[in-house]
Amino acid sequence: MARRRVAIVGAALADGGRQPDHTPFTLIAQGAQRALADSGLQVSDIDGLAANSTGRLQPIEVAEYLGLRPRWMDSTGVGGSTWEIMAAHAADAIAADHLDVVMLVYGSTSRSDVKKRLRAGNRDFGSRGPAQFEVPFGHSLISKYAMAARRHMHQYGTTVEQLAEFAVSARYNAGFNPAAFERDPITVDDVANSEMVASPFTKLHCCLRTDGGCAVILAAEDRVPDTAKEPVWILGSGQYASHVTMSEWDDMTVSPAAFSGPPAFEQAGVSPADIDTCQVYDSFTYTQMVTMEDLGFATKGEGGHLAEGGRLRVGGELPTNTDGGGLSSCQPGMRGLYLMVEATRQLRGEAGDAQVPGAELACVSGTGGWFCSSGTLILGTD
Repeated sequence: MARRRVAIVGAALADGGRQPDHTPFTLIAQGAQRALADSGLQVSDIDGLAANSTGRLQPIEVAEYLGLRPRWMDSTGVGGSTWEIMAAHAADAIAADHLDVVMLVYGSTSRSDVKKRLRAGNRDFGSRGPAQFEVPFGHSLISKYAMAARRHMHQYGTTVEQLAEFAVSARYNAGFNPAAFERDPITVDDVANSEMVASPFTKLHCCLRTDGGCAVILAAEDRVPDTAKEPVWILGSGQYASHVTMSEWDDMTVSPAAFSGPPAFEQAGVSPADIDTCQVYDSFTYTQMVTMEDLGFATKGEGGHLAEGGRLRVGGELPTNTDGGGLSSCQPGMRGLYLMVEATRQLRGEAGDAQVPGAELACVSGTGGWFCSSGTLILGTD
């Protein structure tokens, strides 16, 4: 049997920023309702669900909340790259004719929970298992990213000013997005002079903490005629697991995107030079820089130059994180599904003032944990 092509046929955001009156479930429902409306499909059309942001029985409890009875489920949990990997799993299942329509959902009240003292903050996910060997030394999540950035700076001469340019570009792009949490322009000096968090990262090198949610709907090609808008096709995918314990990371200057990217490009039959827009995980400025470098948008060690000259800004040579990214638009904890929503809007021509003219190909790449995992998708209009 020939494998069916798979497309994104619905994509939408729930309310974001500060949502103290919401729960993750209500934000998931809001995103799901909006994505269904965007797709033109009905609840009864959904026969698969992928979710990972609530409790122990996800996605079953999410399915119950949404009134679904899925015959295919995924609760992959690998951090920020979860939804790129879920999308690849779902696309394979649809292509093999196991089901027709899958909804991917996410919701989080990360910001509001902290304000309400409902979260203990980042303690590196407890002190059992592999974490027990690092937690006693105070090795926090941000310090792991900072250490990796320092290694790249030492080995390749990357500068903190070059990293700051990624934050400045993100904020520039956020200026075109009315829903972005932070929209006021910033400069490299502003980034340098903000509060130090973990050297070399000041506050503005770090992603936001917000509330929010979103949903994406995938469908088989034979269901595309039933949908309301032009499809965005999944052309290629790749995934990779790297490490949990920092001592088990082979090379701190190489992100797992170096291994998830090549199969995605090869399957799609395109190269980085063909890509019109990138939506890349940016938990920190260094995350975005080294991910793009390892995806092939710069030679190894030269990623620091990627954001120079406004190249990654709306209107630049390679518009990236056109909604403002996690650095300026929103970051409810795991942002991977947001990358797919923004890429879909760009390829449909729905991005408003941030629209990349004639965008036909997008590279979407999520990063999980502290460079623990990566999922990369190539999306296209054809």
